[in-house]
Amino acid sequence: MRLCVLDLDGSVAAQPPLLARVGAGIAHGVDLRDLAPRLRLAASRSAIRTVLERLERVMAGGHGPEVIFYGSGDFHHLTAAFLQRRTRPITVIHLDNHPDWVTFPATFNCGAWVNRALENAHVAKVITIGPCSDDLAWPQLKGANLAAIASGRLEVYPWRHPPSRLVPALPRPKGLPVLGRRLYWQPVGGDAWAGFVDDFSRRIPTREVWITIDKDVLAPDEAVTNWDQGEMRLAQAMALVRAVAERHAVVGVDVCGDYSPPQLGDPWRRALAFLDRSCRPPVSRPHSALNADANAQLLRLFDDVLA
Repeated sequence: MRLCVLDLDGSVAAQPPLLARVGAGIAHGVDLRDLAPRLRLAASRSAIRTVLERLERVMAGGHGPEVIFYGSGDFHHLTAAFLQRRTRPITVIHLDNHPDWVTFPATFNCGAWVNRALENAHVAKVITIGPCSDDLAWPQLKGANLAAIASGRLEVYPWRHPPSRLVPALPRPKGLPVLGRRLYWQPVGGDAWAGFVDDFSRRIPTREVWITIDKDVLAPDEAVTNWDQGEMRLAQAMALVRAVAERHAVVGVDVCGDYSPPQLGDPWRRALAFLDRSCRPPVSRPHSALNADANAQLLRLFDDVLA
């Protein structure tokens, strides 16, 4: 396992479990604070290239699965960049409270990165698990990539969600699995979770897998994030990772969702924040220790299943 800690916002670089490994030389630390204003919520392609260049300097020539911790979910679009470094067919397992599937703007941004990932021919499928958010309501009006669902390259399994209403006046992609004017989901929360995990392997069409975890998929008592949160328990997320690792080659994992105060210095990013998420008040309750504990548990899991 090749562990890398990207310091974008100060939220993970000082966490004891990660700091100790960087200090001992068994993990790589990469300072990206200078790029953070150009990466938060949305990223220019030049900023993405710079991230990949710095990552390649420390990861090139190594062997084994990559594990990357990198801070707030405001940077989740870096997952699409990490996937550019892969060359063989791969399935992306995406744990998140949001589908991150909007088709506009067609940039690297945290609400649309799934589409950037699907632009890579070697990404066979993205499987999104855990949303409870209202992003699934009226998906056509919110720019959801329903065409990817119709084609089978994107699967979405909410933790819980009623059927989504469709707008009759708007076109539907051919092959979209609908009944009348509603798109029915397969919720996986509650009693359905154990069976979903047991049967999950058959949904993965490739040998190689990349797992991306945004901790906003977790219940609020297990993580503090910059976004509204779901209801998955950390133990449930870890059970899925273990099940995938038992049957497939996990070549990479990235973890985001640590809270950091958003600093949005330009009108473009302020507009994205207004349109793409609820305006949350500043987080006042303790978050560093809670998030560090969740990351420590994930790190022990990766030590176990990716060795």
